[in-house]
Amino acid sequence: MTEHIVIGLASIIALGIFAQWAAWRLKLPSILFLLIFGFVAGPVTGFLKPDAIFGDLLMPIVSISVAMILFEGGLTLRFFELKETGRVVRNMITIGALATWLMIAALSYYLLNFHLALAILFGAILVVTGPTVIGPLLRHIRPLGRVGSIVKWEGIIIDPFGALLAVLVFEAALVGKLADAGQLIALSLVKTLVFGFVAAGLGAWLLIVFIKRHWVPDFLQEEVTLMAVVVVFVLANFFQEESGLFAVTVMGITLANQKSISIKQILEFKENLRVLIVSSLFILLAARLQLDELLYINANSLIFLAALIFLVRPIAVALSTLGSDLSWKERIFVAWMAPRGIVAAAISAVFAVRLFEQGFSQSEHLVPLTFMVIIGTVGFYGLTAAPVARWLGLSESNPQGILIVGSHAWARSIAKAVQDEGFNVLLVDTNRHNEYLARMQGLNTHHGSVLSERIHQEIALDGLGKLLALTSNDEANSLGALNFLEYFNRKEVYQLLPEDLKSEEHDEFSPMHLRARFLFSEEANFDTLTKRFAAGAVVKTCTLSETFDYQAFQELYGETAIVLFRITEDRQLIVRTTDSEMGPEAGDTLIALVDEAE
Repeated sequence: MTEHIVIGLASIIALGIFAQWAAWRLKLPSILFLLIFGFVAGPVTGFLKPDAIFGDLLMPIVSISVAMILFEGGLTLRFFELKETGRVVRNMITIGALATWLMIAALSYYLLNFHLALAILFGAILVVTGPTVIGPLLRHIRPLGRVGSIVKWEGIIIDPFGALLAVLVFEAALVGKLADAGQLIALSLVKTLVFGFVAAGLGAWLLIVFIKRHWVPDFLQEEVTLMAVVVVFVLANFFQEESGLFAVTVMGITLANQKSISIKQILEFKENLRVLIVSSLFILLAARLQLDELLYINANSLIFLAALIFLVRPIAVALSTLGSDLSWKERIFVAWMAPRGIVAAAISAVFAVRLFEQGFSQSEHLVPLTFMVIIGTVGFYGLTAAPVARWLGLSESNPQGILIVGSHAWARSIAKAVQDEGFNVLLVDTNRHNEYLARMQGLNTHHGSVLSERIHQEIALDGLGKLLALTSNDEANSLGALNFLEYFNRKEVYQLLPEDLKSEEHDEFSPMHLRARFLFSEEANFDTLTKRFAAGAVVKTCTLSETFDYQAFQELYGETAIVLFRITEDRQLIVRTTDSEMGPEAGDTLIALVDEAE
């Protein structure tokens, strides 16, 4: 029996992570692979049986895991994002949620033939969208402007409210009498808000005090935070059922917007933990399905799914954005992003059991129909959202622009050459004179420190996918690069090679986790490049052909030429590093440092 449990646990983790990797390789939504793997491992083959592995612990584990996911989502919500979108976000989680609930309830009643109480409950469950799905989709799409923050805020905030709404509807259904139900709902709502805010505020305040006063060592910060999340979740739920999700979300938002302590270390830990939790949860919940439950999916349920996508969501967005300054393209994008995720799956699983225990008919339909909605919406939005966003001009899934740290003379020369090839370039510097000279050359600039915690809020990263740290300060280059790792893939974060640091000494004196990738070549440190430019070297752009290949380029410009960038025929900007070979081909364009202009 013990071996069976160990094998089951190992299989859940292995299948979950492999599904994430497969989705990354194929550039598809990971949730699709997670659900497919879980379904095959569970009902199709019978290999994985979550209820036999976890028993009565399964639902509590799911609840705590969802709480951690929502806390991590709260940590990503910054109030400055609401300056332009606050009104729309508010409407989305109020007017939009109410409209979605009522429309889904009506569709459930008439299309799925649910009795009224179950239809209203099903509508409450499907109000939620889901940060576990929205987040990966937004990272894949990379939407431009404000639409990304609208969808992100809605996806995270709506989850605890959706869970609370489902609980209130469930309790009202048990009471039965309208007058008693109304009183119960009002009391439960007040208790949820009071206990949720109190628990969240107390948890966040204690965590800030302990970390600020150094009562918690660095190596325990993540674990203490995890403990605090679980305690706040359980404490809030103890006083009011299902208020825990609301409490941990508020706690995450509070920590994200305070200025007393840095939460970067905590956020990185939570992001890594979230991937493991989401992977495991979807495998678990999909494996609990039964093959005979698929019989509940018929033509009417497919029409119901289509109505959710093409009718309910557009109407809810239209009502929520009335009077806003969102363009029609932005409204279409927001209307095209409503996948359901782990919260809907978890809530439906919990309520299906409780409704069955209370003798409610049709309760066995909840879980399979919820999973149908999850798979259908994730599949539809996952496969179409990126092309639609690109069609609307609101996305650049693989941005090629460069954020350059430093605006001194030769940094401006490099920036100008890249910009002249049609790529976005933004220079950040604390030197106002250099910044002024850069603007005079037609370059986009920002005055500020790349080490500032607020730098991400002050600059627009639209169209930028790479960072080059080109200052004379090696430590500032490393710290600046690390400060942007959560916005750029580590693969696309670069810095100059420290002076006199040879290739065999890279890892010994500058470990990879404390720096970015080293730029250009072993000879390209700040002092060397400064001397080369002072001696008359220039940045040269040339296109290779069958007759003028890379060998001819080397013969023309000599061994001292340093290739800085390669631009492929499909307009991919590849930065040369000390650990990569350029491998240019005919049709590629090279941007290089040469000793004289030809």
